[in-house]
Amino acid sequence: MAYVITSPCIDVQDQACVEVCPVDCIHFDEGEDRMLFINPDECIDCGACEPACPVTAIFAEDDVPGDAAEFKALNALWYEDKAGAREKVAAIKPA
Repeated sequence: MAYVITSPCIDVQDQACVEVCPVDCIHFDEGEDRMLFINPDECIDCGACEPACPVTAIFAEDDVPGDAAEFKALNALWYEDKAGAREKVAAIKPA
């Protein structure tokens, strides 16, 4: 199981979660991405990121609210297809 970043992060990108992650599994490309993403293959499920998030955007995978379920796949997608992930973010919340 991994942690997942959801829609409240879009256009906020507070990096407090990055600072507390012990395995450096939270990423984004500055100037390119509108949110941060957690690599599900690298996340060790420690939970350090969740309380650090000032906008309550991070959830344990099993606790992601139903209306945010698409973010489970979206976080993983960014590590395989950044452009595809960016398109999905834009569709979820147009700029």
